[in-house]
Amino acid sequence: MKTSWRSASLVASAAAVLALTTACGQDSPPAASQNVGATAAPGDYGNIGAGTGVGASGTASGQPAAPSPSSPSNPAGKLSVSTAEEVGKVVTDSLGLTLYRFDQDTAEPPKTNCDGDCAKTWPPVPADDAEAGEGIDKALLGSVTRADGTKQLTVGGWPAYRYAKDVNAGDVKGQGVGGKWYALAPDGKKAQGGGGGGAQAEELPGLSTRNDPELGEIVIDKNGMTVYRFMKDSQWPMKTACTGACLDKWPVIAPVDEKDTKGIDLQGSTPNRGYVVFDRPDGIKQQTIDCIPIYTFAGDKKAGDTNGQGVGGTWYAIRPDGKPVGASE
Repeated sequence: MKTSWRSASLVASAAAVLALTTACGQDSPPAASQNVGATAAPGDYGNIGAGTGVGASGTASGQPAAPSPSSPSNPAGKLSVSTAEEVGKVVTDSLGLTLYRFDQDTAEPPKTNCDGDCAKTWPPVPADDAEAGEGIDKALLGSVTRADGTKQLTVGGWPAYRYAKDVNAGDVKGQGVGGKWYALAPDGKKAQGGGGGGAQAEELPGLSTRNDPELGEIVIDKNGMTVYRFMKDSQWPMKTACTGACLDKWPVIAPVDEKDTKGIDLQGSTPNRGYVVFDRPDGIKQQTIDCIPIYTFAGDKKAGDTNGQGVGGTWYAIRPDGKPVGASE
């Protein structure tokens, strides 16, 4: 039996406001989630990118399509170091394409969490023929076995990727995408410096705080990006009103181990219930502060930006105790 569009709409609307039972409604919280590397929602922010053309099976004429420069079938070859404007020194493959790392992967031990659609947008770099060129420490190169059994190159323990939208040597279009993707510096850290300086982004805890000159003490993520809360979300019980396309602009904060925080109120307004993981109705796991779901803003392009503050009168930077900056609850 066919479902009318009106019925489908009603079902979708009901799902968007579905309340989930979490530790915020239990006598004791579950253990903190360790799945920090869960694959992000579809898109450039993590597992996005179906239809990018990487690995397409053919052309309109019926002839096999030539692989794009960032195709996973392309070997890495001899790696080298290039200087990218506003980014600094980055690792490039034999074609001059920039290599990237994903914040939701891990380096100790190496583990990749970019599969499916994510791996179409961010093709893994094969490890088999990679070799260290000038400026690359051979000792930092390694490999990790992916779920499909292939070997992926690692640099300083971090799995290496190309970006499907980088088509020319020297492109760094993947830098900072979703606040999770960064060009690889020669030492395996994030390349995020100015000019030829080659400075790397400061290594911060998963969640911490900073003093903003206008907003005061606010929460930031491990990339220094401002963390926000949505006033249409519910704390008791936890509900989310940001689903679907909303997440393209407001990516969720993935679970962060409480040991990887600094300055965050882990107790919240109710003891032992403040810092838990929210199992969203769309299947994404989201970190909370005082049982309030937290997000970053795609409109913030660099650490320190607060472009999401006050957007729509519903989005506000969050304080370490979960309170919104400049709004009443």
